[in-house]
Amino acid sequence: MKKLNLNKSNRRNYLTYGLVILAYLVLQFLGSDILKSGGVLSFTIQGMLVPICAYIVMAVSLNLTVGVLGELSLGHAGFMSVGAFTGVTAAMALQDAIPAAPLRMVIALAVGAIFAGFAGFLIGIPVLRLNGDYLAIVTLAFGEIIKTIFNNLYVGVDSHGLHMSILSDTTNLAEGGKLIIAGPMGIGGIQKISTFTSGFLLVIIALIIIFNLVNSRAGRAIMAIRDNRIAAESIGINITKYKMMAFVTSAALAGSAGALFAMNYSTIVANKFDFNTSILVLVFVVLGGLGNMLGSIVAAAALTILPEALRQFSDYRMLVYAIVLILVMLATNNPTLKSYLGKLKSAVTGKRRGKEAA
Repeated sequence: MKKLNLNKSNRRNYLTYGLVILAYLVLQFLGSDILKSGGVLSFTIQGMLVPICAYIVMAVSLNLTVGVLGELSLGHAGFMSVGAFTGVTAAMALQDAIPAAPLRMVIALAVGAIFAGFAGFLIGIPVLRLNGDYLAIVTLAFGEIIKTIFNNLYVGVDSHGLHMSILSDTTNLAEGGKLIIAGPMGIGGIQKISTFTSGFLLVIIALIIIFNLVNSRAGRAIMAIRDNRIAAESIGINITKYKMMAFVTSAALAGSAGALFAMNYSTIVANKFDFNTSILVLVFVVLGGLGNMLGSIVAAAALTILPEALRQFSDYRMLVYAIVLILVMLATNNPTLKSYLGKLKSAVTGKRRGKEAA
C-alpha cells in the first residue's frame, strides 16, 4: 500500500481539523445526558459554546487579512454587525414562512455572509489602495460608521414586505406588522436558534474555505503580496484583485459569525459590535500567531472562557486577565523558549523517523 505523502502545511491543516472535531465530540459527550446529572459542563460554559464558535470564525477570518494578506484591519466588528443584523432580519422575516429552525439558520448565515461580503467589497474599493496605518485607520472608521448606521436604522415587516427608515421610525407598518430593527434598541424578541452543532459546522466550513484559499494559486499570490508588494507587482500579480479576494472572503466569514452570534441571544444591539470587539478579535489573532489558524482557535476559545474563569477575583478580574495576556505574549515571543521547543520538536521528529526506517 502506497504511503500518503503530506507536506508540512497539509499535516498542520489536518491536525487543525482533527483537534476541532475532537474538541466538539468531547464537549458534546461532557454535556450529554449519558453522564450523571445531565453532563458535567456548567450552564455557564454551555451558554458560551456558541459565542466561542463565533469568535473562532472571527479570529480565523481576521487572520486571513492580518496574517496571510499582511494588512491590519481594525473594523472587523463592523462586518460582524452587518451579518448579525441582516441575518437576524432574514430569520425573523421568514419565521412564519419557514417554521424549520435549522433551515432558517442556514438562510440567516448565508444572508449575513452575502451582505457582509458585499460590504467588504464596497469598503475594499477605496481602502485596499492604502497600506499600513492608513488602511487601519480607514477600517476603524468603517466599523464606527456601520455601528452608527444600525443605531439609527428602523426595519419592519408587514403583509406588504420590508419597510426601512433612518433616524426615526417612519416605517408606517400595516396592522399585524412587526418592527424588527428598532434603532438604538436593536433587535428584540429573537428566537434563539443557534446551536453548538451549527457553530461547529460553521467553524469547519470557515477552515475549509481558508485552507483551500491559502493553499491555492491565489493564496500563494496573496502571500507574495504580503512578503514583497513591489516584487509581486513586477511579475504580473494583480495586487488589487488578490487583496480584494482575501478581504471579501474575510468579511463574508465575519458576517456569518455575526449571524450565528446574534441568534444566540434574545436581544442584540449595535453597540455590542464596537471598536473593543475588533480589538478583542485582533488580540486572538496576535496571541495565536499571525497566519496560524490553530493558534487563533486556541486563543479565541481560551480568552473567551478566561474572563468567566477569573470572575472569582471580582474587581481585580480584568487586571489578572491583562497580566495573563502579557505573560503569554512574553512567553510566546521568548527566543530561548522558541529554541528549546524547536529542539524538542526536532528530537521527537528524529525518533519517529528512526522508528519508521527500522
